[in-house]
Amino acid sequence: MLRDRKLSVLLVDDDLRFRQGLHTFLDFHSNSGQLPIEVVAEAESTEQAISLAVQKQPDLILLDLELATGDGITTLIRLREKSFVGKVLVLSAHQEDDFIFRAMQAGSVGYVFKNHVTTQLYEAITTVLNSEIYLPAEVASGFFRRFHTYSEAFLITCQKLNLSEREQEVLQFLVKGYSNEEMAKRLYVTVATIKAHLTNIFEKMQVTSRTQAVLAALKLGVIPT
Repeated sequence: MLRDRKLSVLLVDDDLRFRQGLHTFLDFHSNSGQLPIEVVAEAESTEQAISLAVQKQPDLILLDLELATGDGITTLIRLREKSFVGKVLVLSAHQEDDFIFRAMQAGSVGYVFKNHVTTQLYEAITTVLNSEIYLPAEVASGFFRRFHTYSEAFLITCQKLNLSEREQEVLQFLVKGYSNEEMAKRLYVTVATIKAHLTNIFEKMQVTSRTQAVLAALKLGVIPT
């Protein structure tokens, strides 16, 4: 699970005291030899998080969902657009199913409740480092109930938006962070065709950019399982 070197971590939270508490928690586990870890940077906004993630390429990002400037969902989406290869673990005060589901849809590999950080975070980190998903036991059943009913909701919403099958495919690739060139190769069409599909998708979803389209897809449930 762990490498010879320390695991590099980026902390993203607009609460300085909470970041300091996380730092102390991680230092304790690192110094004890349980979890060799190094906090390489800290950020308090989406823009700082993206910039530092690209610059530092940390193995793991601990991300708050609500930031003073930006938000965690947008940060997750933009990280995928930047082809960030590390893992992102969400830490949030929200325990509602909707917040958890949207965070996991957007690319988080786990979800930790802020008021249970001291009991959940160590297990969460070791779990995601083993390429597994971490969810608190008390919300797992609700999450998977929503997961199993998601395909039907996806089809209904796509019909309401009048998305064609090809537009649905392009939107799926867009959500995964694929470039126009990558989409064109996978769908065996030209880049111009992909751009035309994106124009149609943006018009039907009433958005003007790739990030807005992904955010709208998350809110509307247009992201298939």
